[in-house]
Amino acid sequence: MSTTKILIRGAKILGGEPQDVLIDGETIAAVGAGLEAGDAQVVEAAGRILLPGLVDLHTHLREPGREDSETVLTGTRAAAVGGYTAVHAMANTFPVADTAGVVEQVWRLGRESGYCDVQPVGAVTVGLEGKQLAELGAMADSAAGVRVFSDDGKCVDDAVIMRRALEYVKAFDGVVAQHAQEPRLTEGAQMNEGTVSGELGLRGWPAVAEESIIARDVLLAAHVGSRVHICHLSTAGSVEIVRWAKSKGWDVTAEVTPHHLLLTDELVRSYDPVYKVNPPLRTEADVMALREALADGTIDCVATDHAPHPHEDKDCEWAAAAMGMVGLETALSVVQHTMVETGLLDWAGVADRMSWRPAAIGRLAGHGRPVSAGEPANLTLVDPAYRGVVNPAGFASRSRNTPYEGIELPGQVIATFLRGKATVMDGKLT
Repeated sequence: MSTTKILIRGAKILGGEPQDVLIDGETIAAVGAGLEAGDAQVVEAAGRILLPGLVDLHTHLREPGREDSETVLTGTRAAAVGGYTAVHAMANTFPVADTAGVVEQVWRLGRESGYCDVQPVGAVTVGLEGKQLAELGAMADSAAGVRVFSDDGKCVDDAVIMRRALEYVKAFDGVVAQHAQEPRLTEGAQMNEGTVSGELGLRGWPAVAEESIIARDVLLAAHVGSRVHICHLSTAGSVEIVRWAKSKGWDVTAEVTPHHLLLTDELVRSYDPVYKVNPPLRTEADVMALREALADGTIDCVATDHAPHPHEDKDCEWAAAAMGMVGLETALSVVQHTMVETGLLDWAGVADRMSWRPAAIGRLAGHGRPVSAGEPANLTLVDPAYRGVVNPAGFASRSRNTPYEGIELPGQVIATFLRGKATVMDGKLT
């Protein structure tokens, strides 16, 4: 947009009464009714919801090493289309983001892209191999200022290594984000262990493989007085463990993905590898428990686990297919469908679970801030009345492995502003 001043007129901030929001440069200059436009460019927003820019704690951008599936540029474009102004880029790249040099490379690529802020996640262990702690301190002290560490894609299954990581990150207020999967219990697993896996003859991924690691890690975090974050929590039992840990006052947080709020293992009957994901799609009872836990705050936030794959890694037989789904461009729509339209969350709750809390967990300054004067102009404008069928051909992501193709979902991001600059306008990248 050509002007440094933008007036968003008549938007419902967090779903409240219509107000005007004046952006001047990188900052929100004023919020109120009947603001004068002056020389500002006007964005008419009647009937639309204005939220703080969304923050994703769990994104796979694939660069460096797998640019055939995603790059920092294409991934941040997808993020902007989805309403995100900041994403945390996971460490399972090639080379692994286990040194200051690699996390700084990813951070600089994010700054160059300009579509959203990219905060690298550092690996917990060298090469994600679970044997030796990575350069946690060096990554924390780097230009990237890493505060979240995760071997996501693999579990830090060695209790001693996990304890040492939890102790180490205390020095700089970091957090260890655990991919909770006991490896011996999930060898060769293809889907959720249960009725459907038994009928299909596919090796199951039992809920206890997740729950046992979460139970161990909340106890370890309490023992050493550190912060632990549970990635992509997926079972009703996991919810109860986290709820218990929080009742003890322990510094435990958790995330849920949009796909685990909507989809169930019944979809695997199609043998379509688009539904193959880790952790696997669970049962209807698990889905309902996750929704309730997100609503009551036991689960702190929604994180996409955006996992792009090239066509050939998904268009194959089930057993050979890669695990993962893209999610940045559909996350807000799925949350509106599963949480807002069911009455479990209002729009202020959506802002809390998709902006404020993930920014706080990741210690990400400038994001997850109130929509008020003097705050950074990181904002997302949403049309909640929109209904549209998901068509991956139009995605900004380089990959198309969405489980929602052909499904009608509500809501559309009309505009995204990163420090006052429109990255998306009229639903399209600028």
